Amino acid sequence: MALSGRTGPSSALALTPHDAELRAAARHPARRRFLTLTAAAAALAFTTNLPARGAFAAPRLDAARVTEDPFTLGVASGDPLPDSVLIWTRLAPAPFEPDGGLGQQRVEVSWEVALDESFVLVVRRGTALAHPEYAHSVRVDVKGLEPGGHYYYRFRTGTWISPTGRTRTAPPAGAGTAGLRLAAVACQAYHDGYYTVHRHLAQEDVDVVFHLGDYLYEYAVNSAGGARGYTDVVLPSVFNRETTTLADYRMRYALYKGDPDLRAAHAAHPFVVTWDDHETENNYAADADENGSDPALFLARRAAAYRAYWENQPLRADQLPEGPDAQLFRRLHWGTLAQFDILDTRQYRSDQAYDDTPHVPGPESDDPARTLTGDAQERWLLDGWGASTALWNVMPQQVCFSQRKLDLNAEAKVSMDAWDGYRASRGRLVAGAKAAGVDNWLVLTGDVHVAYAFDIKDDFDDPGSATLGTELTCTSVASGRDGAEHPANWDTYLRANPHLRFYDGRRGYVRVELGRENARADFRVVPVVTTPGAAVSTAASFVTEAGSPGLTPV
Repeated sequence: MALSGRTGPSSALALTPHDAELRAAARHPARRRFLTLTAAAAALAFTTNLPARGAFAAPRLDAARVTEDPFTLGVASGDPLPDSVLIWTRLAPAPFEPDGGLGQQRVEVSWEVALDESFVLVVRRGTALAHPEYAHSVRVDVKGLEPGGHYYYRFRTGTWISPTGRTRTAPPAGAGTAGLRLAAVACQAYHDGYYTVHRHLAQEDVDVVFHLGDYLYEYAVNSAGGARGYTDVVLPSVFNRETTTLADYRMRYALYKGDPDLRAAHAAHPFVVTWDDHETENNYAADADENGSDPALFLARRAAAYRAYWENQPLRADQLPEGPDAQLFRRLHWGTLAQFDILDTRQYRSDQAYDDTPHVPGPESDDPARTLTGDAQERWLLDGWGASTALWNVMPQQVCFSQRKLDLNAEAKVSMDAWDGYRASRGRLVAGAKAAGVDNWLVLTGDVHVAYAFDIKDDFDDPGSATLGTELTCTSVASGRDGAEHPANWDTYLRANPHLRFYDGRRGYVRVELGRENARADFRVVPVVTTPGAAVSTAASFVTEAGSPGLTPV
């Protein structure tokens, strides 16, 4: 979702060795008349940059010499499985420095997982190395845990102990689990306001949080933190420009993850994350950025952005990028209650039709060859539905899936960046869901900075057609600043889209409780984010019955 125009000049930053490699990878073959996109991707593939071994390994730093708290970015966990969960931290005693304050040295970190917050009943422990090649991030896939269990975890290096995180494992595969509580969030532009939403989310009794994209924004953040209007903090000038290099993205994650409310939410719950556009660049599509840059140069930027994303999220090694490519789409299960098919709708999509401006559907946007997911991900999703034994098939993804007419004209304009700009691609998923007999289809969406509840229709232009599922759009954490309960287009959108059952323009998140009989959605909102400390309330609640799609207010 685009914010207002870009701010701040894109001034030069002292490059790390890896930044220089990324730029060289784009520049060297770029006597561009000879360069194909495949060649560009191949040239960037080496940038996985695995830690060196033997005589060329980075020297090891004596952890006793770390004199400042290295756990400034907190801890996180993610992607719970029945017998394992991924735990994460990143060492950064000087988080606003390109190397985090640890230079090019390896640091040994110990970790432990316990049944209790006091760590008397430790069930797993070990050590890991924080490598400079991975920005001193540490991830441990802790295996051998009990299904459906709650655990506490922490890290230690030298005399420093990290904050304690709480996480959990998924129920046993095939278990007839009775219930699941989840929350969905998205779009947390630091410069648009405080993370009050995350402070409340940290207090929610949920099993897992889905972050649906725009965890990071590439836009400049001024010395006062934009709309936060700091008077007691002066942010370094390094943030007052757009992110383009690996060092830029790493430090921008340090800014975001240093926020105490975001750290609290991560420490309280396991997260399942997927990206949208701003983790790289606004409204990009595959190898095309919004400014029409040379694709080879943009792929170099994408490689940097993807690398920094993986370094700063609780993701397993399977999601480690190779140059500008990373397989982020993946599948998780919660017993037989729910299957989660987490999508990536940026990396593989066709470029937006009609110059990515609102437009009535036409031959360009309706070309059957156009795709939002790419062929491989689409087939993976449809095959997964065909094999699913879950009661609820949940599709966490980024952009509005349901039709969303933007005006009341007979031929209304729609967004070319959302599924409305890829109607053939959407049609294939709808047909696939019907063919697979997916009775309880729940789509979780971010991107648009407002809360929506949609009935997914077999034919969106026929309000009387069958309802096939439910789409819940979670609004934003901060993007869009304070917002309003009824935005200026509120009445237009509700009249133009009879399947739109709810629309609220404030900041917040959606909380969902899945059960064997029904699913309940609560839209949680705060009135302001430009000043901290706002209270949270429930704007609306809906229930959809298992086996009978359609939203009922409660």
